[in-house]
Order: sequence, then structure tokens, then C-alpha cells
Amino acid sequence: MTDSLEGQFLIAMPNMDDGRFDHSVIYVCSHTEQGAMGLVLNQVARHLSFEDLLLQLNILNDENAIRLPTKIREMNVHKGGPVEMERGFVLHTNDYVLDRSTLEIDNGICLTATLEILKALAEGRGPEKAMLALGYSGWAPGQLESEIQANGWLTGPASRDLVFDPTFDDKWQRALKSIGIDPAMLFGTAGHA
Repeated sequence: MTDSLEGQFLIAMPNMDDGRFDHSVIYVCSHTEQGAMGLVLNQVARHLSFEDLLLQLNILNDENAIRLPTKIREMNVHKGGPVEMERGFVLHTNDYVLDRSTLEIDNGICLTATLEILKALAEGRGPEKAMLALGYSGWAPGQLESEIQANGWLTGPASRDLVFDPTFDDKWQRALKSIGIDPAMLFGTAGHA
């Protein structure tokens, strides 16, 4: 596949038909002939803190939760997408790699989906920058290409800074600006010649 979007942003158009992706910014982790997989970067699971998740998974107990690094305690849990929402995925910098478990994607960004990385984060020995998501966004073969052609998504180079920026409320606008588009000038419909 020569036109892989792996390591790129998908930025939802204002007319996105699927409300689950309204104003979403997705980092594409994999894009092959078999389909595509990515994580939404700007939807947060407000009902669940990272500390709560670590307690639920028995990675932490009440005693060692007190020693949790502040940076980790304040980390958001994101909604990565509507597929396998009980499964966790960590996008992170390449300063932490697990043999046979970490997928190196692009520009120093990796994906790991094991409990080991959560333990490492809780103990302060994980990657310098990380983003945890529950669930992922997935597309069957040709589905993403069809959605792009139907004016559902814009694509553009991913910014590592934007991927790991914990501020998520205006990430859609900043992603558009990063590809040279003023959000105020976007219209939900497009003409086809």
C-alpha cells in the first residue's frame, strides 16, 4: 500500500455523520490493505481517572497510590474509539519499548497495549510522554478511504507535540491549523464536480 496514512492525523469534518467522531482528531496507528486502526486524541473518559483505572487493574493499591507521580496522577484516560472499549492502548514516546509488544509507528511515536507499560508508568519508569486510551477506532478494508472521499475526514501530518498535549478541548482547532486550515472557514458540505 503506497498511500498509507499510518502516523498521520484524521481530522473530522464539521459534517461528520457519526456523532461518536464529532470534531475528533485521530492518530492513525496502522493503515494497510486489511484496514485501519487509530486512537481518538481529544475525547476524554470523564468518569474514570488514570489512578482509578490502575486501582481497578490491581496495578496500584491504596497504599502505593499515594506515591503515584503527579504527572501520572493527572493523566487523562481517553476514549480511543468505539471498538473494544474495555481494552487499553498507550501511545507513547520511543524512550520506552517492550520487545514483541511495542509497535513503532512514526516520528518517535509508539503504541503498546500491555499491562506492563501501565505498571511502568505507575512506578515512574515508563515513557517520558504517554497517552492512554480505552478502545480504538477501526475501519474495514477500503472503508476509511471511502469516508475520506465522501468528505468525512481531512488528513495531515501528525504533530508529536499535539499528540501528547494534555489539553484536549481545542485540539480539533489546533490540528486544523497545523495543516493550514482556519476552522472558521470550514463548511460541512463540499461540492463535487
